[in-house]
Amino acid sequence: MTAPIMTIHNATTGETIQRPMTELEVEDLELSLLQDEAREQEKLEKAEARSAAEAKLLALGLTTDDLKALLG
Repeated sequence: MTAPIMTIHNATTGETIQRPMTELEVEDLELSLLQDEAREQEKLEKAEARSAAEAKLLALGLTTDDLKALLG
């Protein structure tokens, strides 16, 4: 597999360099992508849990105004 290309721009000189990423940079990139996926999954799970909780409260007879007062 070909390593991803890194672009480095020197704002002082205006010089732009493109080079393959080192193994460490590729590992850091992959770790960051995994962490992003995990955060996104956690946000989805929290949203699903909130929706389920709201549905249960609505089923118990609370109104949408009650939910807004409770959950914000």
